[in-house]
Amino acid sequence: MMLRLSILAGVLVVFATLQLPLHGQAGVAPAPAAAPVIVLETSKGVIEFETYPDTAPRAVAHIVALVERNFYRGLRFHRVVPDFVIQIGDATTRDFTRQQYWGSYSSGTPVGVSELEGSRKHVAGAVSLAHLGDASTVDSQFFICLTAQPQLDGKHPVIGRVISGLDVARKIVYADRLVRASVR
Repeated sequence: MMLRLSILAGVLVVFATLQLPLHGQAGVAPAPAAAPVIVLETSKGVIEFETYPDTAPRAVAHIVALVERNFYRGLRFHRVVPDFVIQIGDATTRDFTRQQYWGSYSSGTPVGVSELEGSRKHVAGAVSLAHLGDASTVDSQFFICLTAQPQLDGKHPVIGRVISGLDVARKIVYADRLVRASVR
């Protein structure tokens, strides 16, 4: 009996080590998890962007967590440059009496690592994290490129791309409100 248990344990170790398929699942790899899609309901309409957790895992996880905590609810777009970018993510934008500080603050919990992956470019619709010179300090502020911005490549981590609503993004003006953000 002891010999049978030892043989069975040995067989299980071999299967686990070699990662051989069990129960007729030869050649079937597990389906990759779908990347989160962020839905931004703005005062001008809806913008949706897919995320890139494969190239910016910590940054994407950070933004998703902020969305799930309702951090972005009620924030205002504090930087709008036509044919360049729109930017959001500063909690002080909920308060018009602090307008002179808009763009200076974030959630207060930076990602802490620079995820500048070279294959992701700042094309029209790219979603990227803002910083003031050190990509490891990125936090809650992100921008959407309204047109291609190759001069930003390798300087800001691209965390996603708009899959619907780029026309809405182009209608955003300074102080437009983000009604709600969600993850699907």
